[in-house]
Amino acid sequence: MNIAVDFDGTIVTHEYPKIGTELPFATQTLRMLQEDHHRLILWSCREGQLLEDAINWLKERGVEMYAYNRDYPEETTDSKDWSRKLKVDMFIDDRNLGGLPDWGTIYQMVKNRTKWEDVIDEAHSSSMYGDSHHQEHQKKKKKWWQI
Repeated sequence: MNIAVDFDGTIVTHEYPKIGTELPFATQTLRMLQEDHHRLILWSCREGQLLEDAINWLKERGVEMYAYNRDYPEETTDSKDWSRKLKVDMFIDDRNLGGLPDWGTIYQMVKNRTKWEDVIDEAHSSSMYGDSHHQEHQKKKKKWWQI
């Protein structure tokens, strides 16, 4: 899967133009995603030296992205086919609707190919009733034609 990952506010705390503090388990999770053969692309507003600083920061922590602010490393902005919009399967970004889940949840969502909606539903039903009550309730639920 091709995954675009934001930097500021997603991998590190948002202190742009400085590099913030790493969010818990961010680089560890990114390395795990790479080990699972996902192609990671850094998608950031950073350019020039600020982008180089972020790239070096990631490399120091064992994360080497497939590409930076482009679909593939060889892509150039002077091509007539170039588009700033990435063609990826997923974006990991703190500006997501609903905010940024913790990195453990992000990893499970990618690994299991679940949607944020599924995670929210599961968390809501588990916290409201507990897992066993929710499963029991699901079994007892009648179909509309059995009313």
